[in-house]
Amino acid sequence: MSAVQLIDEGAVLWSAPQSERADRPLLVLLHGYGSHEGDLFGLAPHLPLDPVIAAVRAPLRAGPGYSWYPLENVSHEERAAGADAAARGLLEWLDGISATSVGLLGFSQGGAMSIQLLRHAPERFAFAVSLAGFVVPGDAPADDRLAQLAPPVFWGRGTHDEVIPSSFVEATQRWLPHHSTLTTRIYEGLGHSVSEPELADVLAFLRARYA
Repeated sequence: MSAVQLIDEGAVLWSAPQSERADRPLLVLLHGYGSHEGDLFGLAPHLPLDPVIAAVRAPLRAGPGYSWYPLENVSHEERAAGADAAARGLLEWLDGISATSVGLLGFSQGGAMSIQLLRHAPERFAFAVSLAGFVVPGDAPADDRLAQLAPPVFWGRGTHDEVIPSSFVEATQRWLPHHSTLTTRIYEGLGHSVSEPELADVLAFLRARYA
């Protein structure tokens, strides 16, 4: 049986009480390495009102926060196995949630996970937003189906991001156009963060998905 990293349902932050979530789309926020569920949830007031927003805590402890899979002293194979285990845990959590559609928005390692989820179950997601994210090296179970379905993906990154290895960026540049309907935005002078112009572009992308 494949490994699964289960999600702590009690740690999920919601933009609406359970009584107000039925028959609405869901937007899942996935934080970066060493962060927590409250990080991206600060964007909630600025995001479209259509979806219910759920900010999820990653399953592994990492420094002051949490991570989706280990980064330190691991091989590409171990990294991929960890990302797969986290994706399975997220899919299992989503099994218990009723939503008219599910979208993904992640930053850094969470951005990588937004793409990794598409690589496991592309038919389950309406779109993915990957901010300073990347494609996890290695194969995933549904890569061929993803290439056929080609869901909308927004990939934003800064020219001065010194956190994500250039080899990961170059591989993502090659991979995403063949597995998604891609919107790419590159921000001059932006480091490993999200700028106001990028947030404006993300909002435009999201509004188009919920129109």
